[in-house]
Amino acid sequence: MITYETDGERLADTTACAGIRADLKMCLLESNCCRIDKKTPRECLKQGNVPTECQALRNTFFECKRSLLDNRTRFRGHKGY
Repeated sequence: MITYETDGERLADTTACAGIRADLKMCLLESNCCRIDKKTPRECLKQGNVPTECQALRNTFFECKRSLLDNRTRFRGHKGY
């Protein structure tokens, strides 16, 4: 996982799930599908040619976005902060 708080660096995007989104983007861009096959991250996800780490991050990102719509998060707080 990527750390963003070192040396004063921060993400420009401060919305919920921004850290997970950035990790997913970097994972996809560093995969062989994007680097060697020169495909877009979206094409790689549709074809399923991504490593298991990226698939896990995709699932985590989905769960984070879904939690934004869940009324129980009023008490628990948003994931990904």
